[in-house]
Amino acid sequence: DIGDIVRGKDPFYGNTQEKEQRKKLENNLKTIFKNIKKENNSNLKSLTDDQIREYWWNANRETVWKAITCDEDKKLRDASYFRQTCDDDGTSSRAIHQCRCQKKDSKSETDQVPTYFDYVPQFLR
Repeated sequence: DIGDIVRGKDPFYGNTQEKEQRKKLENNLKTIFKNIKKENNSNLKSLTDDQIREYWWNANRETVWKAITCDEDKKLRDASYFRQTCDDDGTSSRAIHQCRCQKKDSKSETDQVPTYFDYVPQFLR
């Protein structure tokens, strides 16, 4: 999961070749977050590396979500990544509009990022 990778919480279990790619990715992320910490305001300088990662993810999760769900070519149309959840009226529903919830006026999406998975361990999702 991208959020877990960005936040450094991904319990990656892969083959040797994938592990090498994962190490490269992790090293690149560490460099990126050190630069963010170094080049930004004094509030960030007092944060630990893990706190910087959380900070960045919280600030950018919506943009990341929009990028991975834009689906201009309709490849996600039949995706079933998300299970049904409880709707406002107590029935089950699934966010089928690019994995975003429809506004009550049914004219546009809320662009609400589903954050209910963020702190659930991957093996329970």
